[in-house]
Amino acid sequence: MSDISKYIKDILALLPESPGVYQYFDKEGTIIYVGKAKNLKRRVSSYFNKQHDDAPKTRVLVRNIADIKYIVVGSEEDALHLENSLIKKFRPRYNVLLKDDKTYPWICVTKENYPRVFLTRRVERGSGAKYYGPYAHTHVAKTVLELIHDLYPLRTCRLSLTADAVASHRHKVCLQYHIKRCRGCCEGLISPQDYAVYIDAVKHILNGNTSRLSEMLVDEMRDLASQLRFEEAQVVKERYDLVERYRAKSVVVSSVINNIDVFSYEEDDNAAFINFMHVKGGSIVQSVTIEYRKKLDETASEILALGIAELRARFESASREIIVPFEPEVTFEQLTITIPERGDKRKLLDISLQNARQYKIDRLKQAEKLNPEQRAARILTRVQKDLYLDELPVHIECFDNSNTQGTNPVAACVVFKMAKPSKRDYRHFNIKSVEGPDDYASMREIIYRRYHHLLEVGESLPQLIVVDGGKGQLSAAVSSLDSLGLRGKIAIIGIAERLEEIYFPEDSTPLYLDKNSESLRLIQYLRDEAHRFGITHHRNKRSKQQVASALDDIKGVGAHTRDALLRHFKSVKRVREASLEELTSVIGAHKAHLVKEAFDTQSK
Repeated sequence: MSDISKYIKDILALLPESPGVYQYFDKEGTIIYVGKAKNLKRRVSSYFNKQHDDAPKTRVLVRNIADIKYIVVGSEEDALHLENSLIKKFRPRYNVLLKDDKTYPWICVTKENYPRVFLTRRVERGSGAKYYGPYAHTHVAKTVLELIHDLYPLRTCRLSLTADAVASHRHKVCLQYHIKRCRGCCEGLISPQDYAVYIDAVKHILNGNTSRLSEMLVDEMRDLASQLRFEEAQVVKERYDLVERYRAKSVVVSSVINNIDVFSYEEDDNAAFINFMHVKGGSIVQSVTIEYRKKLDETASEILALGIAELRARFESASREIIVPFEPEVTFEQLTITIPERGDKRKLLDISLQNARQYKIDRLKQAEKLNPEQRAARILTRVQKDLYLDELPVHIECFDNSNTQGTNPVAACVVFKMAKPSKRDYRHFNIKSVEGPDDYASMREIIYRRYHHLLEVGESLPQLIVVDGGKGQLSAAVSSLDSLGLRGKIAIIGIAERLEEIYFPEDSTPLYLDKNSESLRLIQYLRDEAHRFGITHHRNKRSKQQVASALDDIKGVGAHTRDALLRHFKSVKRVREASLEELTSVIGAHKAHLVKEAFDTQSK
C-alpha cells in the first residue's frame, strides 16, 4: 500500500465490516466502478493490497481511483440490487454492462365496466389495470393476443363505456359487432357480468393456466351438448381446439413443476449470456436472454448473480425457487437454489442453456454477416491460441503426397489466406529425385523446392505449414526447413488422419483438438483440399501416361493424329478395336495401317 495516497489510506482505515456497495471515482469526480461486498472493508482493501499481475485491467482501474464512497445496506442481496441499479444509472467505465436494456411489451387488462385487452410497453401503476408479462419478443405477445381475440369477442375500441354511457345509448355498434368480433358492449347488448366470464378465461390464458381453461371448455361443451344446443357446443369446441393448438406450441416439461425460474450461463472472451425462463403449470411461459459486456476479470458466479437480480426485477418474478447451473456469488434470502443433476429440472436447465448458446451463436453470426473478415480473424485467432503460434496464421500452406504403388509420384500444395482457399496460389509438383514409394523423401523434396523458390523470387512466406501425415512426414519436412535456414521462422505441424492427431516438431506426444472446434475444422479443410488437388493431378498424369503408352509410341503417329483418333473414338480401347476402314476414314490409309499394325503386334 506504499503507492496509495494518504487520502485513500484514511478511507480504507474507516471502512466498516458490513455489507454494502462501494463506488470508485476518478480525479474528475466521475464514477468509474461500482461493486458490492459482503464485507466492505475486506473487499475494497483487497484492490489495494494485491499486485493484480494476472489481471491487467484491474491494475489499470486501481491506478485511476482518486476517491471512494460507500453505502451500507442490510444484506448481501440488498447490496446486489443496489449495485445493479447504480450500474444501470451511471454505466461506469469498468463495470460489466448490460447490452439488452430495451423496454419489453406487456399485455394489459384494464379495470373498466367492459375491460379491454391490448399490448403496451408503458406500465401505468395505480390505474387498477392488470399487466401480464413482460414478453421477451413482440411476436410472442401478439400471438397470445390473437389467440385471445380469436377465442372471445372482446371490444377493441377505446370508448369510455361507463354504466351511464351505455344506458344513455351514447354510442353505436361498429363493424366489429357486425363481423361477430364484439358483442356490442357500447349498446349494452351483453351484460358486464357475462362479459366478465370472457375476461376470467383470458386471465387463465395470461397466467399460463391453459390446462385449466381446456377443462372448463370441455365441461361447457358437454353441458351444451346434453341440452341439445349443438351449434353453441360447436362454437365452444372451436375455442377448445384453438387453446389446444396454442398449448401444443408451448414447451411442456412436467405438470408437477410450477412457478420456477431457470437461469443458465454461457460466455466467450468478451461477453456473458444469461438465459431466463419462467415455468408455470409445467410449461415454459417466458424466455429471454440478456448479454453482459465484460470489462474486468469478472467471475461467472458474479455475473450470474447480477443477471438473476436484473431479470427477476425486470419480470417481477415472485418464484421462490430458481434453477441454476452453479452457485451464484450472492446468497438470496427466502429463495431456494437448485442445481439439478438429472430429471425434469435438469431438462429445463438444458433447454435454457441451449437458448443461451443459440443466442451467442446468433449474435456472432449477425456481427460476422456485417463484417465477413471478422469471422476469419476470429477463427485464425482461435488457431493461433490452440496451436501456440507466435503469429496470426493469415497465410497457411498444406502439402500432400500421392502415388500408385510407387508409380507417378506427385505432390500438391494448397494455400489459404485469411482462412479461405487462394486457388491461384495452388501448386502441383512432380517428384523428381525419389525412386519408389518413399513418402518421407518426397515430402523432403517438395518442401525444399517450394520454399527455396519462394526465397529466390522474394515472395512472402506462410506463418504456418500443415503436413498431411504423422511424425515421419513432419520430420522430413522439418529437415528441409533446417537446410534452408527457415526453422523457427515458420511454424509447422503434421496431422495424422487416423485419429486426427496434431504433431509438433520434436514432440512425440500429439495434440488432440476438440472434434467440433473451428481450429480442427480449418486444418481438416486444408488437408482435404490438398488431398483433392493432389489426387486430381495424379489421376490426370496417369491418364496421360496410359494414352502415351498406347499411341505416342507408334512410329509415324504424332500428337495431331493421336488427338484426332481420341476425338473420334473417345478411348484407346475403341481405337484398338476399330477396323482398318474406320481408322482410314479418320486419319487416312497410310497412318491407319501404322496404327493397325502396331496394335496387332502388341496383342501377339
